[in-house]
Amino acid sequence: MATRRIKLNLNEGAYELLKSWKGENESFSDVVRKLAKRAKLSDFVGILSGESGEVFEKSIKDLRNR
Repeated sequence: MATRRIKLNLNEGAYELLKSWKGENESFSDVVRKLAKRAKLSDFVGILSGESGEVFEKSIKDLRNR
């Protein structure tokens, strides 16, 4: 893949966050690509059966009530 150099201004907090997500052998481009590929919640609609969904929902509610 060809590399194109661009200047990107980030505030210190954004830079540190991006840097914290970067693995030892990863480039910042790798991190940006991973972040851009993150799934939307709507991508997961329908993957759980009704019963599994209810168990999952109860677990979340229990954790919130701790």
